[in-house]
Amino acid sequence: MHKVTKAVFPVGGMGTRFLPATKAMPKEMLPIVDKPLIQYAVEEAIAAGITDLVFITGRSKTAILDHFDKAYELEAELAVRNKTALLNLVRNIIPSHVNCIYIRQSEALGLGHAVLCAKPVINDEPFAVILADDLIEAKQPAMHQMTELFNYYQCSVLGVMDVAREETGSYGIVATQAMTAVLGKIDKIVEKPQPADAPSTLGVVGRYILTPRIFNHLENIPFGTGGELQLTDAIAQLLTEQQVLAYRFSGIRYDCGSKLGYLKATIEHALQHPEVRTEFQAYLNSRCIKP
Repeated sequence: MHKVTKAVFPVGGMGTRFLPATKAMPKEMLPIVDKPLIQYAVEEAIAAGITDLVFITGRSKTAILDHFDKAYELEAELAVRNKTALLNLVRNIIPSHVNCIYIRQSEALGLGHAVLCAKPVINDEPFAVILADDLIEAKQPAMHQMTELFNYYQCSVLGVMDVAREETGSYGIVATQAMTAVLGKIDKIVEKPQPADAPSTLGVVGRYILTPRIFNHLENIPFGTGGELQLTDAIAQLLTEQQVLAYRFSGIRYDCGSKLGYLKATIEHALQHPEVRTEFQAYLNSRCIKP
C-alpha cells in the first residue's frame, strides 16, 4: 500500500494574464485578502498528510522561496514590538515536519515538462500535483478527498468538474464509465477540444494524483499544443496500461488564473474573514451588492 506524501507545485509560469502586476511578482503570490494563492495550495496539501512540497520554479520566483523561508529580520522586529500573534503567524506558515524542495525549470515548456522536472525527487512514489491558480474551498480539502480515494484504489486520480460546453477549449476533457455518482473510470482524455469535438463536458481542474509511471510517458511523448509538453497527452498514454479515475470533488473552485475568478475568490474569502467580514458586508450593502 502506497501513500501520497509528496506534492508538486508548478509555479514557473509567467502569469501574463495579470500583467503588469506579475511583471516582478509571481502570480502565485497574489493575495486573497491576506494570504497568497500558493499558501492556500500548500495548506491543502499539508491537510492531506503531504510532507514533501516540491516547487518547480522559474525566473523571478524568489518571492515564493522567501515566503516559505525563515524571515529573521521580520521575526526579530515583531518580537521586539511584542507582536506575538503576528510572530506566531509568520513562524508557522510551514510546520516543522514539512520539507520544501525547489527545482528550477529552465524554460516554461508546459505543465507536463514542469511535472517531469520533479522526477529526481519523486523517485518511484505516487505524488500529487496542485495548481495554485485553482483555489478550491471545501469543508474537507479537495486533495484530502483525493488521497483517501488513492489509498483505496491505488491508482491515479484526477479532480474534475462539469464545465459549460462552450468552455471545453480551456480544459482537458475526459470521458468516463461511471462507478458512483462522483467517481468514474476514465476511457479518454483530450486536451482543450473544441465544443463540437469534446467527448463530454467533464473538465480536469488543477488537482491530480499520479503514479510514477507517468514519468515514462512524459519522457517519450512529443511536444504538443503550443509547443509544450502536455500532461494530458501523457495521461492519455497512461490510460493504455493503468486505470485512471475521475473524481468530482466536493467544494467550490475559483479559477484564480482569470481576473474574474480571482475577484470572486477575493470577495467570498473577505466575507468569511473574521477581521473584515462585518465591515466588508456593510460596504457591499451600501453599494447595493448582494453576496
